[in-house]
Amino acid sequence: MMIETGWISILPPIIAITLALITKEVYSSLFIGVLSGMVIYTVFAHESFVAIFAHMFDMMAEKISDNSYMIVFLALLWAVITLVAKSGGMEAYGRWAGKKLKSRRMTQLATALLGVLIFIDDGFNCLTIGTVMRPIYDRQKISREKLAYIIDATAAPVCIIAPVSSWAVAVASEVSDTNGFHAFLSTIPYNLYALLTLVMVLFICITGKDFGKMKKAESDAFSATKSGEKEENKDSTPSDGHVYDLVLPIVVLIICAILGMAYVGGFFSGVSFSEAIGYNPTAGLSLGAFAGLVTAFVLYIPRRIMKPKEFVSGIVNGIGSIVPPMLILILSWSLGGVCRQMIGTGEFISGFVTQADISFRVLPLMIFVIAALMSFSMGTSWGTFGILIPIVSMICQASGGAEMLIPALGATLAGSVYGDHCSPISDTTILSSTGSMCDHIRHVETQIPYATLVAAVCAVGYLIIGFTGVPWIGFFASAVILLGTLLLLNKFIAR
Repeated sequence: MMIETGWISILPPIIAITLALITKEVYSSLFIGVLSGMVIYTVFAHESFVAIFAHMFDMMAEKISDNSYMIVFLALLWAVITLVAKSGGMEAYGRWAGKKLKSRRMTQLATALLGVLIFIDDGFNCLTIGTVMRPIYDRQKISREKLAYIIDATAAPVCIIAPVSSWAVAVASEVSDTNGFHAFLSTIPYNLYALLTLVMVLFICITGKDFGKMKKAESDAFSATKSGEKEENKDSTPSDGHVYDLVLPIVVLIICAILGMAYVGGFFSGVSFSEAIGYNPTAGLSLGAFAGLVTAFVLYIPRRIMKPKEFVSGIVNGIGSIVPPMLILILSWSLGGVCRQMIGTGEFISGFVTQADISFRVLPLMIFVIAALMSFSMGTSWGTFGILIPIVSMICQASGGAEMLIPALGATLAGSVYGDHCSPISDTTILSSTGSMCDHIRHVETQIPYATLVAAVCAVGYLIIGFTGVPWIGFFASAVILLGTLLLLNKFIAR
């Protein structure tokens, strides 16, 4: 049962995020955030001291149950990743790609292109691309912080504007309009953050003009010696692997994941493809990951690349290696559950929209800011637009601002993705650092300036859209401001 706790409801996420940024240790920070939320709930509910811990573990168990398919998928996927690395496929791919991708620019652009192509699911995007491209980044002395940023910036921002994705169906289901999918398509030109993030990624990849902590990370990676890296590769992978030892299991995994999502959602029984893949995407992804595991078995065992005992050991080691980031996910899910289901964080923040007398001309800007704060605090874009979309729809339809409904919905999705993109407790942020094997806090620290610059420019764009009603004017004006700011930053600050 949810209890309205007012402004106190924003304390748990603030505590967790502040502690994570100060201590550089995310596990205890999240745990304290969850614990503080439970303390607030039990105090307002007048329950006993023991109830704090009972509710906390109930919430964790509930979130594990709700996300059980996600846990299964991640365990299977990481088992495949571990086996592929053990087979020597990654080392072989690194040698092959090292010959094809001649420059750092080509490598980063190839990563961004893969991010755009794998648009079905953001978590799958982060883990798959991070695993495939990481050896090449290490070989070319590109920082893992840069890899984490590129795959994170082409995950949720791409999924939120892709018509065929689980995100599209999730958004469409929240719109009270009878044709929610059409409403989702209409929001794409108004989703400035997603569009401008892609512009930002292309600019950074092509020019290499980094700034802030990312520039330092790139400098450190470029000046580092390769000795440790060579020893690690020598110990972890055999020298007789082939490129197809990496490519074939991953390709089978991707194809079967798409078919699996379609199957689980009833596509082969007459349901439309877009609806089918959004029904239970993680269940379909689990089928795809298992198919990749079977492919690895058929590919490696008969050729004696590894013995059956080594194969099973690789599976166990792979599942074991996903436990630390999985713990972060469980804690972040629990924190989001406390905020949404128990102490009313989302309702408190969104209440500013309904209570304030705001002109419809500035409504897209205000909603973008509120959605960003909510998503950053709770670490979930889905939870944010799930709360805000019905409220925004009611505001626009009940207050005579129906013409601003689509721009406001676009701003809701954009703000939700921005907050999710740079929140330390977001699952996409966590999976991006996991897939690239980059320190989680380092990923957050280097990504926030990039994401926040895009968000600041988006704020100007939404103000323009509010007064003109034309999305492309806001987009092109924002893009010009973004590119001009990037050039000025590199001229006066980065050097």
